Amino acid sequence: MDLVEVSPNARPPVCRILDYGKYKYNLSKKAADSKKKQHIVSIKGMRYRPKTEEHDYQFKMKHVRAFLEQGNKVKCFVLFRGRERAHTEFGRRILDRLIEDLADIASVENTPRMEGHSMNMLVAPLPSILKKKESEKKAKKSKGKKEKAAPKEDVKPDISDDIIEDVIEDVIEDVIEDIKEDVKKDTESIERTE
Repeated sequence: MDLVEVSPNARPPVCRILDYGKYKYNLSKKAADSKKKQHIVSIKGMRYRPKTEEHDYQFKMKHVRAFLEQGNKVKCFVLFRGRERAHTEFGRRILDRLIEDLADIASVENTPRMEGHSMNMLVAPLPSILKKKESEKKAKKSKGKKEKAAPKEDVKPDISDDIIEDVIEDVIEDVIEDIKEDVKKDTESIERTE
């Protein structure tokens, strides 16, 4: 048992007599549990060019939509090279169109603005999308628990009683023979020593 200072900032400081190893273990468990409950939002990226064609735009938009449905934020940026920097309105059109296409599942956190050679925009999923994702997770967890909790059916092997009796008799005979051999060896070793 150790004297452990539980809360040093309190007035007066609080100390307890307890097992320090167990105390540290419980603290680490609490920290791990709180870490599990956190929702980590990662920022995904999608790069466009001012000359991005229709099919490429649709393909990339599907990926952005998938990222948003997973609960991630997406940084969309249009990269300008050389003379393209003189016509940033083409990149602005692409990002504005993206805002319109994603309006049902996303909101714009940072509006499109130039930063160096690129025009950036940050899009985040709507709270309704995040709630739907959390409810799906809970449903999946409860479904897994129900499946685990389901009673298992008793499966009886299809073996007749005669076969079981024969096997038991064979095992008993083998054990008796082994015991007889061990006794015989022991008696021989005892006779030698005498």
